[in-house]
Amino acid sequence: MSKPKVVKCRILVVDDEPLVGDAVKMMLTHDGHVVETATNGADALACLEQAAFDLVITDYFMPEMKGDELARRIQQRHPDLPIVLITAHEENLKAQRTPLPGVSSVISKPFLIDDLRAAIRQTVAARR
Repeated sequence: MSKPKVVKCRILVVDDEPLVGDAVKMMLTHDGHVVETATNGADALACLEQAAFDLVITDYFMPEMKGDELARRIQQRHPDLPIVLITAHEENLKAQRTPLPGVSSVISKPFLIDDLRAAIRQTVAARR
């Protein structure tokens, strides 16, 4: 089975579990993307000040700064930067009707790489 054509992006992956961040980085790098990782919100914000990115993929439930707070902070400084939120708590977010400013797409954990690829394609297409 061949991979669908992917628009190559510079992506920041934020996850407090380094193994998860590294696995996502490996999969997306294999697709041809340039990927940086950060293990918390503060490091992610520092990365965004040092380099330009086309997309941020962040975990929702992280200590110190959850993904929705990170998304709000990113939106304040980089309002056009799309964000994909990955969470094991999607049903809770929907039930609480938690606003997610700046979030372009939400993916439930566990996820398939094809789900992530589709979210990236849709997010990048909507931005262009």
